[in-house]
Amino acid sequence: MTTYSVKTKTSSVIRFCGQLCLLAGVLGAASNAYLAFGSPAVPEDMSSYPQTPEALTGTQAWFALQHLGLLAGLLALWWSRAARSTRLGRIGHAGAVAGMIGWAVTEVAAIVARHDTNDTALAGLPVTSYGLFSLLIGAGLILEGAAVLRARVWDGWRRWRPVALGIWVFVPLPAIGLAVEAGQAAIAGWMLLFAALGWCLAVPDRRRAH
Repeated sequence: MTTYSVKTKTSSVIRFCGQLCLLAGVLGAASNAYLAFGSPAVPEDMSSYPQTPEALTGTQAWFALQHLGLLAGLLALWWSRAARSTRLGRIGHAGAVAGMIGWAVTEVAAIVARHDTNDTALAGLPVTSYGLFSLLIGAGLILEGAAVLRARVWDGWRRWRPVALGIWVFVPLPAIGLAVEAGQAAIAGWMLLFAALGWCLAVPDRRRAH
């Protein structure tokens, strides 16, 4: 009875975290798409571009909160045992989680430079942090995703979802260093992949029970 109760509780937590990740991914994609195709409110040399400094404050706070939903998905991926307890999976998981926490903190820290232009040192710090933490998330998910593929706990396209999240960082996501609109669109696509990961975790009859 105790074992069953613990297993049931764990499954419910995984589903709930998967739902959070699904919702955060969808809302994150919509938010970034809005920023990519919305009308700019300030000159391109402003660190808050394309928003006003006041609007950026709310946006950054929202993104930090949204990233906590993505973090819940990463934690649920590990709890689901899809990556098993391999050394490769552990290293990748730790890197992805650390990177996501750092990314969320950077979202809040970027508010400090909201009135600066892009050529100031203060405005450059969040840009550097975004790059470093994104690379950490990407590398971590590639390692953890490789562990998922080897474990074969998930079937079909679901097995490829975690590693695809990592690969995205090194293929489409570098567009973030080009035009702001291209970067936002690339991030929106990444968020949709996170939403798909959340769906895999939130729908129990689509996963093998282990």
